[in-house]
Amino acid sequence: VQLQASGGGLVQAGGSLRLSCAASGRTFSRYTMAWFRQAPGKEREFVAGISWIYGSTHYADSVEGRFTISRDNAKNTVSLQMNSLKPEDTAVYYCGAADRLQVPTYSTAYIYWGQGTLVTVSS
Repeated sequence: VQLQASGGGLVQAGGSLRLSCAASGRTFSRYTMAWFRQAPGKEREFVAGISWIYGSTHYADSVEGRFTISRDNAKNTVSLQMNSLKPEDTAVYYCGAADRLQVPTYSTAYIYWGQGTLVTVSS
């Protein structure tokens, strides 16, 4: 599976962005997908994930209620709608794919990664 993330940019605090991750490969629907982010000088952290079975979702506490993850298996895409953005959301965002039934929150569980897309939220 090859992943291509897009949709990042510069936005003011309180604004919205929608990230997309396009996947190649016929087995996309069988992977649990997630978004992680990495701010300068910090470790990569889990943001949101969606399982391939039942489409169950899981969010980090810091984004719960503001971000929404969704997937379209017909189009091989996973999206992250980000609302009410805060300066602390500034980071490079990565999409990952895991061969798991549930959503792992640790990055080592993910075997495929996109190249990352930069989100900058100004105050």
